[in-house]
Amino acid sequence: MKGDDLLMADCQGRAKAALHPLIAVVDDDALFLRSVGRLIRSVGYEAALFTSAYEFLASLPALSPQCAILDVNMPGMTGLELQDRLCDRGSSLPILFVTAYDTPQTREHARRAGSLGLLLKPFGQEALLRALRQAIEAQANPETTSGQG
Repeated sequence: MKGDDLLMADCQGRAKAALHPLIAVVDDDALFLRSVGRLIRSVGYEAALFTSAYEFLASLPALSPQCAILDVNMPGMTGLELQDRLCDRGSSLPILFVTAYDTPQTREHARRAGSLGLLLKPFGQEALLRALRQAIEAQANPETTSGQG
């Protein structure tokens, strides 16, 4: 599977639409975080940036993002562990992973938990924007993602 190929699903199969979708980005690399935040805002989405999984969890439920971009490898709590915690809470938040360290185990874990997909760093801007558009469209039309896998 290429880095820009996507699996369309979420933890519970539920979704909701938004006028100006809020995208949460969780990554311990400050430069990457700022860069992705600028890209997200440049296409009319809102961006909430977090340097750790714990910081992101502390923002919930006050923050209601329509999608989250999680780095797989972060100190403290990995993106995969964060996804597990969100699913344990019954969250339907669509998740897109990014990583510089692709492994079959990482892909399988993300797939089992229902992530949108995995982009390999460095990835092109259009690959990320395409993934976000698909996530937002899936929330607007949840019946179109049922049965995919």
